Amino acid sequence: MPKHNNDTVIDKKVDTEKKLEKPKKFACVIHNDNYSTMQTVVDILQKVFHKSPEEAEHLMLEVHMHGKTIAGIYTFEVAETKAYEGIHMARTQKEPEPLNITVEPVEV
Repeated sequence: MPKHNNDTVIDKKVDTEKKLEKPKKFACVIHNDNYSTMQTVVDILQKVFHKSPEEAEHLMLEVHMHGKTIAGIYTFEVAETKAYEGIHMARTQKEPEPLNITVEPVEV
């Protein structure tokens, strides 16, 4: 019930706004193949995923030795765009088969 204070009505309102959820995150996963050169993978990691030369080298070796690595975690639209850019960049390197970069949901 509203309170009266010198003929002024004070009404306490309840905040009924729905809280926004944080956007879900997705990983860009680079997969090993028998076609893409190590240098192509390093170049993509540096130019598309903005990794330092040292980090790009480390991640490229993970792909080579373990079959895949996470290049970065983003919102869906950003992850999808980066995966497309990386695949496109590999194709412009005239690789016989384009590098495989997938977008996978991150479990929280």
